[in-house]
Amino acid sequence: MPLFSKTAKKSTRLFFATDVHGSERTYRKFINAGKFYQANVLVMGGDITGKMMIPIIREGPGKYRATLQGTLEHLEGDEALAALQQRIGTLGFYSQLMEADEFKALQADKGAVDRLFHQLARQRLEAWVDLAETRLRGTGIRCYITGGNDDYPDALTALHRAGSEAVVACEGQAVPIDDVHSMVSIGNSTPTPWKTPREMPDEALAEVIEKMVAQVPDRNRSIFNFHDPPVDSTLDTCPMLDWTTDPPAQIVKAGQVVLHGAGSHSVRAAIEKYQPMLGLHGHIHESAGVAKIGRTVCVNPGSEYGEGLLRGMLANLVDGKVESYQMTSG
Repeated sequence: MPLFSKTAKKSTRLFFATDVHGSERTYRKFINAGKFYQANVLVMGGDITGKMMIPIIREGPGKYRATLQGTLEHLEGDEALAALQQRIGTLGFYSQLMEADEFKALQADKGAVDRLFHQLARQRLEAWVDLAETRLRGTGIRCYITGGNDDYPDALTALHRAGSEAVVACEGQAVPIDDVHSMVSIGNSTPTPWKTPREMPDEALAEVIEKMVAQVPDRNRSIFNFHDPPVDSTLDTCPMLDWTTDPPAQIVKAGQVVLHGAGSHSVRAAIEKYQPMLGLHGHIHESAGVAKIGRTVCVNPGSEYGEGLLRGMLANLVDGKVESYQMTSG
């Protein structure tokens, strides 16, 4: 018998993407990423619902019209209709086919518009959970999904399904992702100029973080899946905006757009204090990258959801360490 033996430590391969904002094509790529990258854990960060609803008005037998991205389009035939609906879905928008009188009634009733938008958002998330369960059942791949600041709470209820095998609605919980690593997830952000549904002051976010971290069994082997990135980390760099204009306008000085760190002070403070092995972030689409804060590998894969492009990060986790990582795009 040898005096010394070495047992290989089990590795977990995690794929992370965020801010798909309702894009059908991007989400389907995300679900397929488990098999493609041989990952056994998928994590979808916040901002998963869409931002806009596009009415498609029936003008007569087989004839339709819709305004998409400022352009009025006239369509004829079922194939043209299906192609338009697919384009709308790729952009992350919702579509609703209706008669002309329904459209006029909807225009006059803002409450009805809001109710229909929320209904369509829930329906798409329900369909996405169905897709994940169908594709991932029996594969051993688990899919963890959290909301973000842009996601309405009533839409996110679609993620909670009794008997779900593959999909884990993980927000507000400390959940194990394997035998040794756990993850805590928070989807709220600090205030933005757009007054999105789930914002809170940084001080309040700090209190939420402390309550969440208290649930973590081993912080050295934990993942902080916080939608808001840590402030001044390069993962939060974006144009500074004038909040007094509608819509908010970029601030320009000496002919140059002023950039700043729009992330959260409380998220950064928590990472500095607790030093999890991995921080998963999003929110600022244009700030894709990786940053180290102490021992913590922090990542924002960025987002180009409107192009149907899936940006992500693949990481190998071994015994509380990020053994390797790779940014992906495709």
